[in-house]
Amino acid sequence: MATFKSDIEIAQECKMLPICDVAAAAGISEDLLEYYGKYKAKLDITALKDRPAKGKLILVTAINPTPAGEGKTTTSVGLADGLRKLGKNAMLALREPSLGPVFGVKGGAAGGGYAQVVPMEDINLHFTGDFHAIGAANNLLAALLDAHIQNGNELNIDVRKITWKRVVDMNDRQLRHIVDGLGGKAHGVPREDGFDITVASEVMAIFCLATSITDLKERLGRIVVGYTYDDAPVTAHDLKAEGAMAALLKDALKPNLVQTLEGTPAFVHGGPFANIAHGCNSIMATRMAMALGDYCVTEAGFGADLGAEKFLDIKCRLAGLKPDAVVVVATVRALKNHGGVAKADLAEENLEALEAGLPNLLQHVENITNVYNLPCVVAINAFPTDTKAELDLVEAKCRELGVNVALSEVWAKGGEGGLALADEVVALCENGDEAGRSADTFTFSYEDDLSIAEKIEAIAKRVYHADGVVFEPAAQKEIAQLEALGFGNMPVCMAKTQYSFSDDATKLGAPRDFTITVRQVKVSAGAGFVVALTGSIMTMPGLGKTPAAHKIDVMEDGTITGLF
Repeated sequence: MATFKSDIEIAQECKMLPICDVAAAAGISEDLLEYYGKYKAKLDITALKDRPAKGKLILVTAINPTPAGEGKTTTSVGLADGLRKLGKNAMLALREPSLGPVFGVKGGAAGGGYAQVVPMEDINLHFTGDFHAIGAANNLLAALLDAHIQNGNELNIDVRKITWKRVVDMNDRQLRHIVDGLGGKAHGVPREDGFDITVASEVMAIFCLATSITDLKERLGRIVVGYTYDDAPVTAHDLKAEGAMAALLKDALKPNLVQTLEGTPAFVHGGPFANIAHGCNSIMATRMAMALGDYCVTEAGFGADLGAEKFLDIKCRLAGLKPDAVVVVATVRALKNHGGVAKADLAEENLEALEAGLPNLLQHVENITNVYNLPCVVAINAFPTDTKAELDLVEAKCRELGVNVALSEVWAKGGEGGLALADEVVALCENGDEAGRSADTFTFSYEDDLSIAEKIEAIAKRVYHADGVVFEPAAQKEIAQLEALGFGNMPVCMAKTQYSFSDDATKLGAPRDFTITVRQVKVSAGAGFVVALTGSIMTMPGLGKTPAAHKIDVMEDGTITGLF
């Protein structure tokens, strides 16, 4: 059996360019850089504010994830490298990994094989400290809130109606539901509380959607932390918190510049989860990549029903962006898993199972082309076990929809393995598809003037292909309250399992005859959207029996092992 180098071994063998050289290749002068060692830097956020974001925007998304893996970030990196090999001025705009998944199930999240961003150990761990700053700003607001209640509660906050939680950047189920403030009067007011993971914090969403320090402060000030005894919202501004929070975030707000294994400039900045938040990197990083490059490759988390939907319906709506092309990543292995094959048997050719799993891919493709009216190409992330018959079947089914398929071999070959995909993407960006779809034909899945319930129903029916939505009584009450408070015009951020189009993780493929259950609706007023929690989705994950942390170690010379 063939043996392959691990991702971290490949990354550690790479001879990285000094980050000043990467910046120079991207047209960034050294005086705009703030160095974090030799291979990382932050960029002055005002440097390019007057430069138009003229580059073509390419969104990389995927089928619903499976234990077999899809390789969305890997494909994004390899595509950018492939575009550079074609002579195109391409940039990457990616999300930062969260420590929770890094030490949990997933392991590293900086790409894989010969399509990675480096230094991958730094990116996967503390990087430049952005997430720590976000967590500190979040928890400062929590501390100010509880201090206000402790010191007289002038705002008349009902402790039973506090919605703001503390956060930690780790999967820690023990902190989901807690009681704090115990120990007597000097130690606070006892109340039920809980933690979210940092990436689920509204501060993370605000951080990724802010366009300036001023915009950041205004958004932070609008955060609703709870309600009074009269059900009036209490904001961070009411607590005089936004200035101090912004002070903690001022450095983090500057996009991070790193490189791929092949030296392609990459902005890695921000990282909300797409199953419980909007799942995209920062608007600042995306616009910076579009201002500096002719092509900007970016990604959105999990499957297209989550990441792409939120990228298109939330980020593009709020930032005024229009993608020129969309890449939907799939693997033959993952499609066979959707078709009912166990992970242990995925290496065996199984055309019947592949055909049974293909509707998952085809539904994502149809959503991109028919709901959002964007041109699309399917990238098959190649595995050595894929057979010609399996690859031919995927291509044939996609061509029936008028969508091209490109075999992506970037894991094994880097940019060279992404040339076929790069060719397809360039053609779509320059000419649109055969049906006339382009950035100019882009439409949202719902319009602003719908009610909150109607927006949720539009996503459920048009994107998930559900029969309808069941709103639990608590959710109905919350929707009525939010609309009465003037939040009804906001887009909706769906919190849903990533494993299925439905809110039931066991329903693989392209399920039909199901409803979406909405149990809670809350406002992220600073971010500018309403969050609908469906099914049993949680905003604080947990670690499994054998987390990735068990394999991670550091040697005497500081070399990290086992990261992925």
